[in-house]
Amino acid sequence: MKIAITQLNFIVGDIKGNAEKIRLAADQAQSAGASLLVTPELALSGYPPEDLLLRDDFNQACARALQQLAAQTSNIALLVGHPHHDGERYNAASLLRGGVVEATYLKHELPNHSVFDEVRYFAKGHAPLVFEIASTRFGVNICADVWESEPARLAQEAGAEVLLALNASPFHMQKQASRHDIMRERAQQTGMSAVYVNLVGGQDELVFDGASFVVNQHGAVTQQLPAFEETVSIVEFVANTPQTATIVPELPLEASVYRALCLGVRDYVNKNHFPGVLLGLSGGVDSALTLAIAVDALGKDRVKAVMMPSPYTAAMSVDDAREMAEILGVRYSEIAIQAPFESLLQALSTEFAGKNEDLTEENLQARIRGTLLMALSNKFGEIVLTTGNKSEMGVGYSTLYGDMAGGFAVLKDVPKTLVYKLAHYRNNLSPVIPSRIITRAPSAELRD
Repeated sequence: MKIAITQLNFIVGDIKGNAEKIRLAADQAQSAGASLLVTPELALSGYPPEDLLLRDDFNQACARALQQLAAQTSNIALLVGHPHHDGERYNAASLLRGGVVEATYLKHELPNHSVFDEVRYFAKGHAPLVFEIASTRFGVNICADVWESEPARLAQEAGAEVLLALNASPFHMQKQASRHDIMRERAQQTGMSAVYVNLVGGQDELVFDGASFVVNQHGAVTQQLPAFEETVSIVEFVANTPQTATIVPELPLEASVYRALCLGVRDYVNKNHFPGVLLGLSGGVDSALTLAIAVDALGKDRVKAVMMPSPYTAAMSVDDAREMAEILGVRYSEIAIQAPFESLLQALSTEFAGKNEDLTEENLQARIRGTLLMALSNKFGEIVLTTGNKSEMGVGYSTLYGDMAGGFAVLKDVPKTLVYKLAHYRNNLSPVIPSRIITRAPSAELRD
């Protein structure tokens, strides 16, 4: 038999759009001869729905959409992730077959650490769900369930021969190796082969990388889907054993991080309907990398770079910024900040009388730049990308209301050492960051 993995990008709250995406995938899967289609976790609502789950109208809309989806896809079975409400709220997956919602599984393990907050919204399920298609008995787990042994064991004891795991597993570096390890462990413990279906796409500060895969009863990977790409792929089983199919190689670390950052920017901007982005281009490596990511994510026509030189800005900084903007073909402006800087110093001269210059004057320049960028954002509707990296945020090397002003911090989880690695990686694809930006010593250029 054949089943279809739907590694798709869903939008939180777009219940109608998500249901249509599942329906179209079901048509594609049916045409490919699949008997069952499996979605990621909470595909119908998008993940994570957060406080939308506290609204009755949202839960009712999800329930209606699930019933309608069942009626529209009666010629193929679907296992769909969705929120379920029956007095308590649950993270659920339902089997849609024959035009009806036949059975529902309720997630057992609710993560409540790191980026997860599921205990706030959901109650725990306790029972397994096993169903049969074409003489194969399938068990169901949802995401964190597979990181504990009990849910898979309950499915196996209830007669399951193949485990279907619906996931919304966020990306972090080297996460895929951990997923392979845990699914290998579950397969070896239970004797079941397993299908791991993961969400793809960006949602606020989270990025889901897809990279769905299949393991056999011994835990060996028999099929591996690409990371960071939407796809509907077919898995073929013979006597409960998945047949070996395409195994897409895992991306190197820098490539996976770079693609995650591009996907995060693209989906944040597009899902929130911004026409484009703008950023301050300083001639330094952080803003240069941010600019490269923005162009790769959105295209040059939706990106604007602004160089804002002060009396302390080195000529090579301006030259390098101009060169990079020209290489990438983005819209580019220069707005000198000396005049507003002098005006502010004059306005504060009485208050600052007798005081030596210090960080105050440096921060004034950063705040002028933040004000200019936010004014452009207000006027044209483009969101400001901040360019600070994780190392700077960690030690406080930044200016409140200055370089921290903006709407989306692209490099907020990227330490400075990785910034350099990513810059080299991007230039190895095609040279877009002038070499001097990478090799020169960093400087804030806010004083002599």
